[in-house]
Amino acid sequence: MVKLSVVISAYNEEKKIEDCLKSVLFADDIIFVDSSSTDQTVKIAKQYTSKIFTRPNNPMLNVNKNFGFSKANNDWILSLDADERITSELAHEIEEKIGNSDVVGYWIPRKNIIFGKWIKHGGWYPDYQLRLFKKKKGRFPGEHVHEMIKIDGGAGYLNSSIAHYNYETIFQFIEKLINIYGPNEAEQMLKRGYNFTWQDAIRMPFKEFLSRFFAREGYKDGFHGLMLSVLMAFYHFVVFALIWEKRGFEKIEDENMLEPTELEFKKTYKDLLFWIRKEKIKQIKNPIKKSAYKLLKRLS
Repeated sequence: MVKLSVVISAYNEEKKIEDCLKSVLFADDIIFVDSSSTDQTVKIAKQYTSKIFTRPNNPMLNVNKNFGFSKANNDWILSLDADERITSELAHEIEEKIGNSDVVGYWIPRKNIIFGKWIKHGGWYPDYQLRLFKKKKGRFPGEHVHEMIKIDGGAGYLNSSIAHYNYETIFQFIEKLINIYGPNEAEQMLKRGYNFTWQDAIRMPFKEFLSRFFAREGYKDGFHGLMLSVLMAFYHFVVFALIWEKRGFEKIEDENMLEPTELEFKKTYKDLLFWIRKEKIKQIKNPIKKSAYKLLKRLS
């Protein structure tokens, strides 16, 4: 019989860890890696598994996850975070797939519940994550916090989703951005040879907003979609600002920043109008009205 190990890494997650652990009781083994928590996380985890390992709280979160993978003894490994849950449908599908599989890993869709709502657009769903893989066939490369598990072999896709109770407050979003995600992403961009230009202070956040709200239809999630698109634009602005900081707050000598800044905002405004018109056209069902609207916009 094929057996499954679940590996969970957590730090100060006393409010969420119990629901996470309860959701994986179907597994044959639970490996819990605690990143030196100072709350009741470990005490709660001990109620569900005896295989608990304490490690330093590494800002490169995936280092401790890889350690957990090395402690798993079963045929397959499922990697999970404290704010994630395995539904009964997903548990059944996992058991079925690993018992009869010709691949070494599986991508699993993930439902991001943000500010109390399942976000279905804006790039937040299906948000495929490679979390299920054969032992010794997968690990995190250890390069940045948002990386995916890399596997040695082919991968399939599951239909059922992981439930991810993502950001619950604005403070949580900003705290993670400032303390973890932003600095790491800025460092990775510089390592990849990012070509610094001051115009990106405008271009990067605005491009992210257009991508989230229009191209990936974040507007379909209502005000949640709008706010998340703005927050993700802010995320990219902060990443740019951190890159500028790492470059020693480089002085850009230009006695008149007004004209080039005006030019950049005019370009972004044109892009904004383009996407508004494009999405409006998509929503027109009548083909005659749609053609007429396209013609009118061309003439204007």
